[in-house]
Amino acid sequence: MSLLNEILSYNEEFVQEKKYEEYRTTKFPDKRMVILTCMDTRLFELLPKAMNFKNGDVKIVKSAGAVINHPFGGIMRSLFVAVYELNADEIYIIGHHDCGMASVKPEGIIEKMKSRGIDQSTIELMDYSGVNLDEWLMGFDDVTESVRHSVDMVRHHPLMDKKVPVHGLVIDPTTGKLDVVVDGYEEQKNR
Repeated sequence: MSLLNEILSYNEEFVQEKKYEEYRTTKFPDKRMVILTCMDTRLFELLPKAMNFKNGDVKIVKSAGAVINHPFGGIMRSLFVAVYELNADEIYIIGHHDCGMASVKPEGIIEKMKSRGIDQSTIELMDYSGVNLDEWLMGFDDVTESVRHSVDMVRHHPLMDKKVPVHGLVIDPTTGKLDVVVDGYEEQKNR
């Protein structure tokens, strides 16, 4: 049985037995916040549990490394929608220790692309089109500095409501312990 068929088989049972009922909520976050975090599999259940959140409490946006690499990209758009349309009053950017983005090297990813059939001419076309793959695929050296950089990008964005606190944290993916990098409340007091 393929993975898709396995998922669809389970889903049919899930719906028939009305297992969805315990997850019913609205599209608005009860805790009025949005989290940007990493797509790491260890955080899928750990992060909400470590922060005492249940289904419906928060909006969660995920990206590799919890990185915002463009001020007008999809991640920023998601944060704006959460704030301006879905009633999020606070933003939390949460990176994690032992992040895969800390070891990502663009040349390694490009080689893996080629080994899966992406042609060298396509890779060269990216550069010609104005996409610097080395910059776009680059990881980071220090998760704390990466979180701080993303917090600064959000906090100083010209379209962001200045009354919205933007917090930065780093979570341990083994224990769930949170370390504060930027306290958004303190940053607002110091403005």
